[in-house]
Amino acid sequence: MSTQHSHPGLLTSILTNKCPHCRQGNLFITSNPYDLRNTMQMPEACPICGQKYELQTGFYFGTGFVSYALSVLFTGITFIMWWHFVGMSVKDNRVFWWLGLNAALLVLLQPVLQRLSRSLWIALFVRYDKRYAE
Repeated sequence: MSTQHSHPGLLTSILTNKCPHCRQGNLFITSNPYDLRNTMQMPEACPICGQKYELQTGFYFGTGFVSYALSVLFTGITFIMWWHFVGMSVKDNRVFWWLGLNAALLVLLQPVLQRLSRSLWIALFVRYDKRYAE
């Protein structure tokens, strides 16, 4: 007789940096992305289901592309929001204020974006198994 474990959905597990195999174990050693000494440190395997986190040597090199895409998406969203709420004009320097604010936000959000890109990357290759405990 197997016990039923509650698990979050795929998007929730990606956003909360959980193991894609069991959706319960943490992907990172510390939960704080701004602990800059340990921000990208991951255990070798999931503490809950034992899923290896580095599937092959250099597995996370592809996260650079994911991080870039997330940054471009964020920049597009901030541009649309700025255009909608503040507006753009060639007669003043509002676009430069947006550029500065966007750049500052991207720098501040970089640890979060890096973690999110790793979580998304591994979720592309490892599928959820509801019977992982068996």
